[in-house]
Amino acid sequence: MRLCVIPARGGSKRIPRKNIKSFCGQSMIGYSIKAALDSQYFDQVIVSTDDAEIAEVAKSFGASVPFVRPEELANDYAGTMPVIKHAIEWFDDRGQPPSEVCCLYATAPFVSAGAIKKAYEQMQHTQVDYCFTVTSFAFPIQRAIKVTEKNRIEMFYLEHLKTRSQDLEESYHDAGQFYWGKAEAFKQQKPLFSKDATPYILPRHLVQDVDTPEDWKRAELMYQALKKSGELD
Repeated sequence: MRLCVIPARGGSKRIPRKNIKSFCGQSMIGYSIKAALDSQYFDQVIVSTDDAEIAEVAKSFGASVPFVRPEELANDYAGTMPVIKHAIEWFDDRGQPPSEVCCLYATAPFVSAGAIKKAYEQMQHTQVDYCFTVTSFAFPIQRAIKVTEKNRIEMFYLEHLKTRSQDLEESYHDAGQFYWGKAEAFKQQKPLFSKDATPYILPRHLVQDVDTPEDWKRAELMYQALKKSGELD
């Protein structure tokens, strides 16, 4: 069984109720559910939540909510891996063991069904434990600077003070959209950032964290521009 798990707890702090907050006219979580269903790659698309309102919104978009997430997995310190492990084992216990699982974040309005499918195929082809979305940093991290307590500038990597940008190795970061993986790897809590993972590379204009009100505003503007251009159709 191929399982999609969308984690969506109710206690978000920086943007209250962000999983179901209206984003460009639709509850944020709806974009993730729609992409998962449109991919037609899953036997089950579920939302793991501790919140009754989120559960009802998720169901209205076509996802199922087969259980209430335990309280110990819904606090500010609960990691994603244990949440996915819990969902897998819930199905194991009912004789429906998943073979591959996709953890799809509820706040990923730019996610597409096509990317979900291609990443799964990449994981299968490369025979690794995980495949997840990444994107490149817009500026070489080797030339990064910090502001000190005395409001002065320091380089993180002084040895690259005079290195040309084009001579520096390109760097990538987690794009925070979805994470395909073998069910057994999730159950064993194998690390994502390892040689057992392959990156599904996204262009930077399709990536935006949504953790603060500023992020939210930027994401809505990006979404509207991408929708107008036809890139999200």
